[in-house]
Amino acid sequence: MPAADPVDVGPQEAVGALLSTTGRTNPYPYYDVLRTQAPVLPFGNFVILSRYADCDRVLRDPIFEVEHEGYLDLSFPGWREHSSVALLRESMLFAPSSAHERLRKLAGHAFTQRRIAELRDTVTELATAAAGRLAELGAGGAPVDFMAEFAVRLPVAVAGELLGVPADDRAWLRTQVTKLSVALEAMPNEDEIMVADGAADQLRDYLAEQVAQRRRSPRSDLISALVDGSTERELSGRELTANLVLLLAAGFETTSNLLGNGLAALLAHPDAMAALRDQPELAPSYVEEMLRYDTPVHVTSRWAEADTEISGVEIARHREAILLLGSACRDPDRFEAPDRFLPERPGNQPLSFGAGPHFCLGAALARIQAQVAFPVLLNRFPGLATAAEPVRRDRLTMNGYAELPIGTTG
Repeated sequence: MPAADPVDVGPQEAVGALLSTTGRTNPYPYYDVLRTQAPVLPFGNFVILSRYADCDRVLRDPIFEVEHEGYLDLSFPGWREHSSVALLRESMLFAPSSAHERLRKLAGHAFTQRRIAELRDTVTELATAAAGRLAELGAGGAPVDFMAEFAVRLPVAVAGELLGVPADDRAWLRTQVTKLSVALEAMPNEDEIMVADGAADQLRDYLAEQVAQRRRSPRSDLISALVDGSTERELSGRELTANLVLLLAAGFETTSNLLGNGLAALLAHPDAMAALRDQPELAPSYVEEMLRYDTPVHVTSRWAEADTEISGVEIARHREAILLLGSACRDPDRFEAPDRFLPERPGNQPLSFGAGPHFCLGAALARIQAQVAFPVLLNRFPGLATAAEPVRRDRLTMNGYAELPIGTTG
C-alpha cells in the first residue's frame, strides 16, 4: 500500500485518525506525522512509539514485558470473564519472561526448523491445488476473491496438515479462528468480544479432544509432538490447548494477510511481478519486502516493569508502550525510500514478526508459504490482474484485505 498525500494534522489528531476507519484504511500518512513530530508520544497511560529503533529496543529490552496477567489485573480487572482474552493469555504470546522461556522451549521441541522445512513439498502441493481452484472459479474471466479462495485457504490447509486435524474440520476451524482473532485487536467492541468468547470456548473444547486422542494414540503430527513434550516438561492441559489455539490464530491471520498484502503489492508493481515470474528464486527477498512494505501486523505492545526512558522521554513503571510496527517498517531512518516497493532492498529486516524473546515462533512457516505461493501463482496465471477495487479490513492490529478480487485469465 503506497503512502497517501501528506496530511496536515498534529500528533494527537494522527492518533485519533488511526482509531478511525479512514486512518486504518491507510495509516501511513499518520505514521509519518508521528515519526516526524512526536516519535515517542505520551498519550494517557500509554506511550506511542513510531520509529524502528525505539520499537526494536523495546521488543528486546527485558524491562518491557508483554501484557500478562499482572498487567491485565491492573488495566482490565474483568478480563477473566472473557474466555477469548483468558485463553490467549495462557499462551506463550502473553507469558511473562519467567514462564515464556519454559513454554518456548516446549514448543521449540516440537515446532522445529526441520519439521517446518519438511513441509515445503506439502505447501507446494497445497498451493498448486489452491491455484487450480482459482483457475476453475475464474474460468471465462469471472472475478475471484483471492482472500477467500487462496489467502485464507492455504494457511488453513497447511496448519491442518501440521497439526494433523481432519480435513473436514478445517473450514470450521477457519471460521472460529476468524471470530477469535478480534480478541487480538487493541479495542474490540462488546459484541465482537462476545463472539470471540464463544469461538474460544468451542476451540478449547475441540483441541482438548484432539489432545486426548493423541494421548491415547500418538501420530506424527505437531499435536502429538507437543503432547509428548508436555509430559516431559510438565505443561498443563490448559497451557497446551492455549498454545495450539495460538498457533492457529496467529498462523491463519498473519499468513493470510501476508499473502493478500503481498499480491496487492505485486499487482500495483507489474515490473516487479514480471521479474519474480521470470526469476522465482528471488521469492525470499520479495517476501521480506512484502513483510516490510505492508506488514501483516501493525501494532503490538509492551508495558514497563520499572521506571525507564525511551529516547529521553521518561516512562513510569506500569506505563504501556504501543509499538506501531507498521510505522517502524516505513521509517526512513532505517529504510531508504521506505514508501517504495523494492524487492531486492539490501539489509531488509522488518519487525513484522517482532524481535527479541517473543519473536514469532511461526515466522519460518509463514515465510515458506509465501515463498512457495507467489511463484506458483505467477507461473499458473500470466495474466493475473485486479478485477475490482480491493476492500481493506477495518482493523488496527491485524492489517490486511477483506476482499481482493482478481482476474486469472487477463
